[in-house]
Amino acid sequence: MDFFYATLGLVILLLAGDSLVRGAVNLSLRLGVPAMIVSLTIVAFGTSAPELLISVEAVLGGVPGLALGNVVGSNTANILLVLGVPALITGLATAGTDTRRNYIAMMAATVLFMLLAAAGGVFGWVQGIVLLAGLALMLSSAFHEALTHRREMAAQRAAELAAKGEQPDPATLLAEVGAEADEEEEIEGVDPEMPWRKVILFLALGLIGLPFGANVLVDASTNIARTYGVSETVIGLTLVAIGTSLPELATTVMAAIRRQADVALGNVIGSNMFNLLAIIGVASLVGPIPVEPSMLKLDMWVMFMASLLIAPFVFRGWHMGRAWGIIFVALYVGYMVWLLGA
Repeated sequence: MDFFYATLGLVILLLAGDSLVRGAVNLSLRLGVPAMIVSLTIVAFGTSAPELLISVEAVLGGVPGLALGNVVGSNTANILLVLGVPALITGLATAGTDTRRNYIAMMAATVLFMLLAAAGGVFGWVQGIVLLAGLALMLSSAFHEALTHRREMAAQRAAELAAKGEQPDPATLLAEVGAEADEEEEIEGVDPEMPWRKVILFLALGLIGLPFGANVLVDASTNIARTYGVSETVIGLTLVAIGTSLPELATTVMAAIRRQADVALGNVIGSNMFNLLAIIGVASLVGPIPVEPSMLKLDMWVMFMASLLIAPFVFRGWHMGRAWGIIFVALYVGYMVWLLGA
């Protein structure tokens, strides 16, 4: 029954997270929040809501190892499983992608995370503030990059109009470029025709379902750990991590089928950064999260090495074909077998 309840809690979490994103996105756009801001903040935080609620509930429930295992395990699964499966199915052509800047930011977040873990052996409120400061820096950098791109587009258009003898107002032109970019911004769950009552219903389902689902999943996972004599950290690294990576897996498989390798890589890189900086950053403010010695000796290094594996695809544009998919999935299966058999 514990496996049933764990599955039930996970399903509730994923459905509630999707409802929260849909409701928050449509509410924000109706209130006049630019699509760029919605994409950088509301969508990013909303899609990570299940992991965040699990981690907070785990800390409050006295099983902080589950929270840390969930984050480290999810990051490893995102690389080896979420990229490995679509590569195995269709392959990922990464030659035309440009995710270098975000990849460097993800590796910086990974190194910061590991240094904080090794320095004190615990994620407390100080470490949480440092991680959240890193998150704020990441978001501000992304926001600045997006604004710079819009200014460049506006300048290019102004030059074209000037060549025709027209003298447009720079501020007006920038506003027009921004409006066009917002219209072109593809945000999942946007429905301009959605009635207010449906927006409110989505928000309510998300806000109620997330803590309920997290509570069910954490309780069931704790019982499974006790029944089979493994630590909550191992359950977080395996069962919970795989479950919370399923939405990323579905998104990445669809991106691979549509030949959108940049979406696949960007989805994984962005998710990993948020896991490290936002989820543990917030959860460690709720209560201390001790770092088990085994996590420092093996699991964090597995996460780090898995992240390094995709460097040639990011910087050199290597084709991630079926052979690489087999290698990635085999490495992940081997890691899972070792964890459960140790």
